[in-house]
Amino acid sequence: MMLNTAITEVKSFYDCDAFILSPQELPAFAYYTPRYRYKADSLLKFQAGLLPAGTQSVIGLTNKDISTSTGNHDDWGIFGLGYCPGKACVVSVFRLQNVAYDLYRERFVKVLLHELGHNMGLPHCNADSTCMMNDAKGTMAQVDQERKWLCPNCRKLLSN
Repeated sequence: MMLNTAITEVKSFYDCDAFILSPQELPAFAYYTPRYRYKADSLLKFQAGLLPAGTQSVIGLTNKDISTSTGNHDDWGIFGLGYCPGKACVVSVFRLQNVAYDLYRERFVKVLLHELGHNMGLPHCNADSTCMMNDAKGTMAQVDQERKWLCPNCRKLLSN
């Protein structure tokens, strides 16, 4: 997938080391048969159990479609999910694909850093629509609008 990119970006953006799971079968209990995708909440619980001692966060990367329950939706398709704060996040490239490589890579990096930001305690941001911590609300247009940066409010939260 984009393992080397993930490792490099996490280190350079947050100056931290995160454990990225090696390829493995996704747990059957997380599969949501009616929509042919995996429940991200269940994947996070699974991943948290695989976190090596002393590791800040565990990142799961997949090309499978993932979802979560939100508001009026029992099964909302998403790009990624991370505990806030927490030690596990998952990113799916399923909805990021079928574009030129540079755009695919940019989207992947922003979603990855966004979800890891949640692990570090950053909530969704409404202060600046270009802040990477803005809630994409399931739209690729929002991901594309965001920049790979944290607004002053999010940087302040991160430094506390």
